[in-house]
Amino acid sequence: MLNNDILRSVRFILNISDARMLAILQHVEPYADDDFAALLKKEDEAGFLPCSDELLSAFLDGLIIERRGRRDDAPPPAPLLRLANNDILKKLRVAFELKQEDIEALLALTGFKVSTAEVGALFRKPGHKNYRQCGDQFLRYLLKGLAIKLRPGAQPKGA
Repeated sequence: MLNNDILRSVRFILNISDARMLAILQHVEPYADDDFAALLKKEDEAGFLPCSDELLSAFLDGLIIERRGRRDDAPPPAPLLRLANNDILKKLRVAFELKQEDIEALLALTGFKVSTAEVGALFRKPGHKNYRQCGDQFLRYLLKGLAIKLRPGAQPKGA
């Protein structure tokens, strides 16, 4: 799944403007206004700019700060240079204050069946014997479930 797709999905889920998206990113990292619009374009559109893992990580950290507030006792997080789907999933879980049952319920809204053990395995550390990599499909269904829950009646493009 492209990082740009995740940015567009979050924008749709929260129903916010490009300017608000930029403000969320700037909680963690300064970024030029004119370049940000190119990140929200689709691959086949003129001016498309691919979103790096580091930039998506900074945006998701900014989203956590936006939705939950800045922690007084901790410095701003350093963006991850390599971002796996499991990392994205963890950051989304924190930003939207999701518990394991919430994730299962969101996936059920989309018709995607998953067990409690499968969801738990996605949040384990990579060296753990029950660790499981998060696939693109799982992430897509989670984002679609968030859209259904937070924007009832609105259908994402391509759904």
